Amino acid sequence: MSADSLQTWVLNLPQGKFYLYLLVCIIASVAGFVFAFIFFRRARIIEDTPTSKIRSAAQGYVELAGRGELMEGEPIIAPLTTIPCTWYRYKVEEMHGRHDSSVVASGTSDELFVLVGRTGRCVIDPEDAVVSCKTKKVWYESSYPSRRNSYKSGSLLGRLSGHYRYTEERMHPGEPLYAIGMFLSVGGGAESFNTDAEVRDVLALWKKNPTALLKHFDSNGDGELDVQEWEAVRKAAYDRVRREQSKRSVEPPTHLMKKPQHDNRPYLLSVHPQYELIKRYKLKAGGCLAGFFVAGSAAVWMATLRLI
Repeated sequence: MSADSLQTWVLNLPQGKFYLYLLVCIIASVAGFVFAFIFFRRARIIEDTPTSKIRSAAQGYVELAGRGELMEGEPIIAPLTTIPCTWYRYKVEEMHGRHDSSVVASGTSDELFVLVGRTGRCVIDPEDAVVSCKTKKVWYESSYPSRRNSYKSGSLLGRLSGHYRYTEERMHPGEPLYAIGMFLSVGGGAESFNTDAEVRDVLALWKKNPTALLKHFDSNGDGELDVQEWEAVRKAAYDRVRREQSKRSVEPPTHLMKKPQHDNRPYLLSVHPQYELIKRYKLKAGGCLAGFFVAGSAAVWMATLRLI
């Protein structure tokens, strides 16, 4: 479409449609600017944050690199393909037309897994993380729920016959893992003990079994615990708590990474290496910035043409 015909089209638009298209351009321009800032900021944070060793990482916002692995116990299973993984995100959409669909089911894994580095292990809590993975499968079926565990990834037959689109993204055990977020060490020598609170918890637990209390601490056999006997109960609870704290203090701490609670810096998990992640975010920022200028210029041109 030539510039003259585009100008004629804008001038002849009904007023309602003109304002609608103008609003779309303004929203697209603002969104482009906002997302350009977000993506560029993520790239700069990744560039400016040095990679830490798990063993010596400081408490706070840190960057780690290693490989993802499952924790002991029940494995994490992707719900659509039933494939073991460290993280998944899935969506099932009912197709109403070529470009029209509605989501009938979706979900994102929030189960813990482990980042294994050269100097230790760190438990990863993926809740609210921005995740970049390599594995993404899309296929079509004629029914929901799925009647099989296999899939036709984007096949022509699936696209023609399927009324439901299945999408699943996964990270797998053994894949490289880059993580940047809030790093905490809990337990072991890093634990801060609240002895009074733990003693109260022990006493509350013991009081639920008064028969056992009387058996062990009713020294005069009158069926009640007097003041001196209650002091003996409290001392026994205190001694028990201190013994357990001594045992915990010599155990190695558990390292954990999660989303920062009082910090607007991003929480990122990725199977892509640091340099590639920086490149991706800068490309996204550039694309959004280009969209900001194009949509903004279009909005200014339309407003000038019709309103000024």
